[in-house]
Amino acid sequence: MRFLIQRVTSAQVDVDGQTVGSIDHGFLVFIGVCNTDTREIADGMVKKLLGLRIFRDENGKTNLSLSDVGGSLLLISQFTLYADCHHGNRPSFINAGSADLANELYEYIISSCKNQIPIVQTGIFGADMAVSIENQGPFTILLDSEEILKKK
Repeated sequence: MRFLIQRVTSAQVDVDGQTVGSIDHGFLVFIGVCNTDTREIADGMVKKLLGLRIFRDENGKTNLSLSDVGGSLLLISQFTLYADCHHGNRPSFINAGSADLANELYEYIISSCKNQIPIVQTGIFGADMAVSIENQGPFTILLDSEEILKKK
């Protein structure tokens, strides 16, 4: 599982010219699922996401979490996070999770986040979305479950 996290002052997602989700201060998170992902992996990734301390404190240090600053989440499914560009110039998406698995885990992640963060907005799974971002910093982090949740 991969989360591409952007610290934003605002973010919005539109489908067919209609806004379906928008936030102010918080994280825009693109979520990629592969075929070996599970709810247990999703739980570990959500825990890491919500624990990230990448907002500035009173001294300007990145020391505050999303909940510390009353931030919001905008969660968007993005299978292209599993693009394989090793051969040729046309990406392969063979490593991306099936639509059924990806949608099930995406909905599970949304539900888990809503249990912990007051404002959680989303895109629409499988839709052609237009995403507008005001990235603060800019500050972008890629969390990959293979690195974050290494077996010991």
